[in-house]
Amino acid sequence: MSKSTSSSARRRDFLAATALAAAGVAGGIAQAQEERAKKARLGIALIGAGNRGTSLFRDVQRAQREGTAIDMVAVCDAYRPRLEKAVERYGGKPYRTPEELLKDPNVDAVFVATPDRLHAYHALQAIRTGKDVYCEKPLTHWSQFDKLKEMVKEARAHKTIFQMGTQRVSDPMYHIAKARIERGGIGKPIHVITGLFRKGDFGERGMPIDDPKAQAGPDLNWEAFLGDAPQRPFDVSRFFRWRLYMDYSGGPVTDLYPHLLAPIVYTLGLGFPKRVMAIGAQYAFHGEREVPDTFDMLAEYPEGITLSVLGSQANGSNIDPMIRGTAGAVTFRESNVYVDPEPPTQNPRVDLPSFNFVYEHVRNFLGFVRTRQQPDANVEVGYHTQTALIMAMQSHITGKVARFDQDSEQIKFD
Repeated sequence: MSKSTSSSARRRDFLAATALAAAGVAGGIAQAQEERAKKARLGIALIGAGNRGTSLFRDVQRAQREGTAIDMVAVCDAYRPRLEKAVERYGGKPYRTPEELLKDPNVDAVFVATPDRLHAYHALQAIRTGKDVYCEKPLTHWSQFDKLKEMVKEARAHKTIFQMGTQRVSDPMYHIAKARIERGGIGKPIHVITGLFRKGDFGERGMPIDDPKAQAGPDLNWEAFLGDAPQRPFDVSRFFRWRLYMDYSGGPVTDLYPHLLAPIVYTLGLGFPKRVMAIGAQYAFHGEREVPDTFDMLAEYPEGITLSVLGSQANGSNIDPMIRGTAGAVTFRESNVYVDPEPPTQNPRVDLPSFNFVYEHVRNFLGFVRTRQQPDANVEVGYHTQTALIMAMQSHITGKVARFDQDSEQIKFD
């Protein structure tokens, strides 16, 4: 069999595996969801036991210690050594494929923490088998807009409790800002600026290589890692440091900016942008790195709001996010929110208690699985956030302005 034929067969197998049978199970899923709310203890599973996945399960484990009625029942990873370490530390039954894990009747909710390109596929698998889903950001790879729409459609149809892993949406300062803005505290919102600046590409090049001598085979499923990405021979760096490469990641706009944009989408209730444009490049970090290290995006919304998301990994002088309105502004600074009408007041700061929003984001999701209430970082917030980020990345790649057609829900270019 030729390489191209093998690649096509692999792609067909992967796509087929994600389309787990939905016909005839809708009634069973609804019944299972009703019963889930009454269960004494919920079964939690993890798909993707790398650095982010195990960090999530540390918070799950903490919630369990603090009295949340849950059990960690299953773990899946394409790399056997990571799988074994996760099971040893957190418990649960080990699985080598998501398909096997999702057949486990003890699994009620799944944390998806695989590489970006696999998020939508694994989330779809979980949704279609009736599981609730915590999906790490970004919801999809920047090239997978159609897959994003499919995931959103399925989550709506199955009434899935779905939470995107953008922890800032659980930060009280955004909830306070939302309430103040909705009460007219800054007039009509018209302008948003936010950004993330840091020195170093440790988030990409610094990803740990567990074993420099690792090889594809029984202990490392290279085909599962590739998914629908372009076929390439096994490469240790691509497997362990996948955030360096455009095939699997997008750099700041997809790996960092969801944390900046999602809270703004939630706070202002933003839908899809009218148009998005972006510029960026590799100005500081080169070598095998393919993704930009500096990236600026500008979006215009039908609500009459412009939004700038700025950032570079070549300089750590950060900026404070700010929402400007016709009668004041809201500024987010050092875990506090400043609501400053015009004319300015003497003390615009709203003092907030210390709050671990990263942990609370996980704990909130576990609670929503039981109450059947949708989270604040739900699939709709995720859809609007991810669409804007995809538009930005595709604007950067094409050099064109990306426009969103509200009627057809399609991205078009000028």
